[in-house]
Amino acid sequence: MSKSFIQRYAPQLSLIVITIVWGGTFLVVQHALTASSPMFFVGCRFAAAASIMLLLSWKLLKGMTRQDMVAGVGIGLMIAIGYGSQTIGLKTIPSSESAFLTALYVPMVPILQLLIFKKYPKPMMWCAAALAFVGLMLLTGNGFSSIQLNSGQIVTLFGAIAIAMEIIWIGHFAGKVNAQRVTVIQLAIASLCAFISMPVIGETHIPAFSWTLCLTAIGMGLASAAIQLTMNWAQRSVDSAQAAIIYAGEPVWAGIFGRLAGERLGVMALLGGLCVVFGVILSEMKWTRKKKVKVACEDPSI
Repeated sequence: MSKSFIQRYAPQLSLIVITIVWGGTFLVVQHALTASSPMFFVGCRFAAAASIMLLLSWKLLKGMTRQDMVAGVGIGLMIAIGYGSQTIGLKTIPSSESAFLTALYVPMVPILQLLIFKKYPKPMMWCAAALAFVGLMLLTGNGFSSIQLNSGQIVTLFGAIAIAMEIIWIGHFAGKVNAQRVTVIQLAIASLCAFISMPVIGETHIPAFSWTLCLTAIGMGLASAAIQLTMNWAQRSVDSAQAAIIYAGEPVWAGIFGRLAGERLGVMALLGGLCVVFGVILSEMKWTRKKKVKVACEDPSI
C-alpha cells in the first residue's frame, strides 16, 4: 500500500479503524456493568476521555470560541443520551443485538435532517426504511401482527435517535470549529450529564471501588476520546453518505466480537441484523435514472 494512497484516504481509513473499535466496545461495556450502574459508568468513561483530551489539547483551549462551545455542548448532550440509553439497554439485551438496533441511527439521519433542515431524503431511503423495519421485527423476535418491544430494546432505539442527532450536529459544525476543542467540551458535557442523570433514573448510590471498573473506564475513555476526535476530524473531508456507509460496519464487528465471546443469536435474528445493515447501506446509495436523449433529425429537403 503506497504512502500516497494512505495519505489520500487517511480520513476513510481512520473511520474504518474506529468503527472496529466501536464495535468491540459493546461487549466491554456489558462486562463493565457487572461492577457498575449504567449512568455512573458512562460518566466515568467520558470523564476519563475528557481528561485525556484535556491533557492533549489544553493549550488550544485559550482560543475557544462561542461556536466551539455551542457545538461541544450540543454534541455532548446527544452523546450522553445516546450512550446512556445504550448502556442501560445492555443490562437486558446481548451486545450484538444492541449494536444492530443502534445501527438504525443511519436511516434516521436523513429523516431527522428532513424535519430539522427541510432536506428531503432520496427515493432509495424509503426502500431502506422498509428493509430496516423488517430487520427490526426479525431481530426482536416479533411478528408483524404483534409488535411488542421489551424495555431494553426500546431504550436502545431511543439512544439510536440521539446518536443520529450527534452525527447531524457533527456534520453541521464540521469545518466551522476546532475539532480538538470541541472534542474536549463534548466529552466533558457528556460526563457531567451522565452523573447528573443518576438520581433521575434511580441510581442513588455510587458503586464500590473495583479495579475492573477503574481499568475498564480508563480503557473505554481512551477508546471514546479516539472515536470522537476521529469523527470530528474525518467528517470535515468525508461526506455524510460515505461516512454513514463506513459506520454501517459497526454492528457487523459487534456481532463478530459477540459471536467470539459466546453469544448466540438465532438464525432469524441474524437475518434481521443483516437486513438492518443492508438497509443502512441502501439508505446511502444513489438512485439514478438515465434520461433518453432526443436527437433532432434534420430534414435535408428543408
